[in-house]
Amino acid sequence: MSTWDATAANVLELLSGRLVRGRSLRGSTAADAAAEFELVLLGSRRQFTDVAEGADSAEESRWVKWPDFLLPSDRHDAAAAMLDLWTRAESSRVCVACGGGRGRTGTALACIAIIDGVAAEEAVEFVREGYDPKAVETPWQRRFVTRFPTLLARIPRG
Repeated sequence: MSTWDATAANVLELLSGRLVRGRSLRGSTAADAAAEFELVLLGSRRQFTDVAEGADSAEESRWVKWPDFLLPSDRHDAAAAMLDLWTRAESSRVCVACGGGRGRTGTALACIAIIDGVAAEEAVEFVREGYDPKAVETPWQRRFVTRFPTLLARIPRG
């Protein structure tokens, strides 16, 4: 297993040096299949099934129910999935994806940056500078990021 090239498109380098790639599912290509693990943020299992069966799917993936422009339906499940992705990023090519690759993906990347040590109040700007200037699209997504440490504290680590 290996991680991404830090200079590759859509790769966010975290403070620890871990690399996480974000992507749009609508604009995916065969090159996107290079991920070993992908966290897929979509509103329905049917959408996820279509993605998981596609030619550009990762070797392994996990779905979190997260409707477009909103927040995850189960915030604890989402936090646990982001923690799992962060752990895997130490030695694997991991990816976070949603329909457009900005709102939900950017929000998840900001939360993963918090797991990695970025202050909650700086996480959105960290992702906008390192990934996409338009990441984290809505006020409630920004609020979710700033409140993420409280949620993260409730997730068992082990």
